Amino acid sequence: MPYFAKLLLLIFCLVLLVESRKHRRRRWTSHLDVQRASHILKKNRDLTKAWKGKTEQLLRVDEHDFTMRPAFGGPAIPVGVDVQVESLDSISEVDMDFTMTLYLRHYWKDERLSFPSTNNKSMTFDGRLVKKIWVPDVFFVHSKRSFIHDTTTDNIMLRVFPDGHVLYSMRITVTAMCNMDFSHFPLDSQTCSLELESYAYTDEDLMLYWKNGNESLKTDEKISLSQFLIQKFHTTSRLAFYSSTGWYNRLYINFTLRRHIFFFLLQTYFPATLMVMLSWVSFWIDRRAVPARVSLGITTVLTMSTIITGVNASMPRVSYIKAVDIYLWVSFVFVFLSVLEYAAVNYLTTVQERKERKLRERFSCSCGIPHSKTMMLDGNCSESDANSLAGYTRNQMVPEEEKQEKMVVHLAMSNESNSSRKRGLKGHVGLRIIQNTHAIDKYSRLIFPGTYIFFNLIYWSVFS
Repeated sequence: MPYFAKLLLLIFCLVLLVESRKHRRRRWTSHLDVQRASHILKKNRDLTKAWKGKTEQLLRVDEHDFTMRPAFGGPAIPVGVDVQVESLDSISEVDMDFTMTLYLRHYWKDERLSFPSTNNKSMTFDGRLVKKIWVPDVFFVHSKRSFIHDTTTDNIMLRVFPDGHVLYSMRITVTAMCNMDFSHFPLDSQTCSLELESYAYTDEDLMLYWKNGNESLKTDEKISLSQFLIQKFHTTSRLAFYSSTGWYNRLYINFTLRRHIFFFLLQTYFPATLMVMLSWVSFWIDRRAVPARVSLGITTVLTMSTIITGVNASMPRVSYIKAVDIYLWVSFVFVFLSVLEYAAVNYLTTVQERKERKLRERFSCSCGIPHSKTMMLDGNCSESDANSLAGYTRNQMVPEEEKQEKMVVHLAMSNESNSSRKRGLKGHVGLRIIQNTHAIDKYSRLIFPGTYIFFNLIYWSVFS
C-alpha cells in the first residue's frame, strides 16, 4: 500500500507540471499576439479614427443647428453633382417611362463638420450620420417610383474631410417619365432625360451644378437593351421656374436611344409582305374556282387583321398615325382590293355568260335537222358542220320562210378563203382564253405587284 500511494502521488505531480507548462505557453503566445497587433496599429494608425470619444463630439454635431443650410444668410451654397449610371433596366412604350439604376454623388463644403487632423485623413460613415447633419434635398423631377437600395444595409456613404468638404453618395433606382414620339415607330429614335432639382432651396440658397461638366456623367460599358441601341449620354442644366416658389437649378441626364429594326422586320413587316404576295396568287387561279379564290382572300384579310391587332396591343393608344400603321394598313388595303378584284371578275363573268346565253337562245338554228341532231350554232358554222348537213334532203330541210324567221346560218363552204378560216379559228381560241382568264386578272398581275413595290420604295426612303 505505501508503494501504491507513492505512485499516485508521483503521477499527480507530473500532471501538475505538464499543465503549468501549457499555461505558461498560452500566456506567452497571447503576449506575442498583443505585441504584433499593437505593432500593426502603430504602423497604420489614423489619428482621426482613433478618437476616444463619440463621432458626434469630434464633428461637433451637437454644437450646431443642422436644420439650416451651411453659410445661412450668405450667398448660395454650391453643390456639385456627378452620376455613374449602373444600368438602364427597361424602356416601356406603353407606360412611356424608363427605369435606371445609378450612383448619385453630391459634393459641398460645410465648415461646421471640419475637424482637426494631422495627416489630412477623411472619415467615412454610413447612413446613420446622414440623419443628424444637413444634406442637399435633391429629388427626381417627373419620377414615378424611386428607392434607395437597402441590401444588406442602406447603400449610403458619407465621407467628411478635415476642411469640411463632404461627399454624399447613394445607390438609387428610379422610374421616370419619358415623353416619346411614335410617329416614326418602329424606325424611331427616342430622347429621354432624368431631371434633378432641389425641392426646397431656390437658386438664391443652393446652386446645383455638374461637378466636372459633361465628364460628370459616367456609364457602365456593359449597359445594353434588347430593343434599343444607346447612342449617347450627355448632361445639360438650366433654370426652372415655378410661379409660387421661384427659380430652381435643374440638372438633366439626357440619353438618346435608337430602336433595333430587325425584330420588327421579322415579326411585322415580313409577314405582312408575305400576306400581300399570297393574295396575288388568286390572280392565277381559274376564275370559275370560286371556293379557292374566296377562301384565299378571306384568309389573307383575317391574317392582316391579326397582325395589326397584335402590333397595336403592345403600343400606347396615341391619337396620331405611326409609321408601322401606314405600312400595315396599306398592305391591308392591297389584300382587300384583291378580294374586291375577284368580286368584280366574278360579276363580269356572270354578266358575260348571261348575255351569251341570251344570244344562243335568240340566234339558235336547227336548219331543219331532227331534234336528235340539232346543232346550236353561235353564228359561225365551220366547214365540217356544213359537210355534215350535206346528207339531208330538201324535204328534210326547213322551208325557206321558217329559215328567214330564224337566224341566217352562214355556212363556211369550201370556196371560202383560208384567211376567213384562220380568223374563225383565232376567234374560238381567243374565246377559250377569255373564258379561263378574265382581262382584269391579266392586268392585276402587273398592276398590284408594281404598285406595291413602288409604295415600298417610297416608304423606306422616307422613314429609314
